[in-house]
Amino acid sequence: MILPGSTIGLLGGGQLGRMFTSAARAMGYEVIVVDPDAQCPAAHFASEHLCADFHDRAALESLAKRCAVITTEFENPPADSLAWLAERLPVRPSANAVAIAQDRISEKSFFAGNGFPVGPFAKILTQDDVEIACKQIKLPALLKVARFGYDGKGQARVTTTAETIAQFKQWKSVPCVLEQLLPLQREVSIVLARGMDGAIAEFPVIENQHVNGILDISIAPARINAALRDQALAIAHELARKLDYVGILAIEFFIVLDEHNQEKLLINEIAPRPHNSGHYTVDACLTSQFEQQVRAVCGLPLGPTRQHSAAVMFNLLGDVWREGQLPADVILQYPDAKLHLYGKSEARAGRKMGHVTVLGDDVGSALLVAERIKSKLLAN
Repeated sequence: MILPGSTIGLLGGGQLGRMFTSAARAMGYEVIVVDPDAQCPAAHFASEHLCADFHDRAALESLAKRCAVITTEFENPPADSLAWLAERLPVRPSANAVAIAQDRISEKSFFAGNGFPVGPFAKILTQDDVEIACKQIKLPALLKVARFGYDGKGQARVTTTAETIAQFKQWKSVPCVLEQLLPLQREVSIVLARGMDGAIAEFPVIENQHVNGILDISIAPARINAALRDQALAIAHELARKLDYVGILAIEFFIVLDEHNQEKLLINEIAPRPHNSGHYTVDACLTSQFEQQVRAVCGLPLGPTRQHSAAVMFNLLGDVWREGQLPADVILQYPDAKLHLYGKSEARAGRKMGHVTVLGDDVGSALLVAERIKSKLLAN
């Protein structure tokens, strides 16, 4: 076990890193954050912030000398940097698991190759591949960049081969995947932790709603039937084992209708880190996803994940800031609404600035309050 008093190295200093660092410091750990942004949110709570590129050898050497373990808060730290660190100290999750998750081609190929349910897709590396892909995948379809796409960025709906080629060229011919449009009913996610000993502890299944490709609302527990819930949990456990994963893993699922008009699960993607949809665990579960990440990467027993209150989480985007200020009084007048701000200095449209979690006796009452607050914020 890596016990409190030890130092954890964290690659990435965004809001997930901020919440992880806060949890780790509360448990008695020191945290050194590496992030090239001098104003990154995690720097406010870190023991030390190394303002450096993720390839910076001096920063990596400092982590290797001073830390007991390395972890990440986003899916795109350079896999070669993780591999270099892994030769010198434990890195959790592994560079291999992160490399699979940060590339859509590798990710979907891993799903298909290991028998996990995934929607039809085709990889595109060259312009010639575009024409082949458009024959394999029914149009209209979704074209997505293989790397660095998030919150709806790096994806486009295409209706013809010519349109697909034009979009591929507009993206500088970077590797892409073409995904078949699916009869989507709803989206759910599972956040779980897997420890050094292979033990797995999952949080309740979460129901997610997106607007413009950005997560808008998460509802926990998800309003799905027990059979789908159990199937999602079984897939998530097996996926974590196949990856030999250590840390926090999020698995996003689509619920679609099959040819018999029955609901079935397909994996959309995975995230090798805490997840936006898991923020509700800070207020509604006995152990948060961030404390659980500390426990998993440090080899501690995993905490209980029981949910003590129904919860609805919604993101606060820069769109609701007025003259540089959030009208926080709209939120704080509701005692069951828990406000979390990320310490970002500039509010921009579409930028995640914080979130609110509304607790309740049931998801219906919590959702009603959450929608009331959202409506007031937008009208303010």
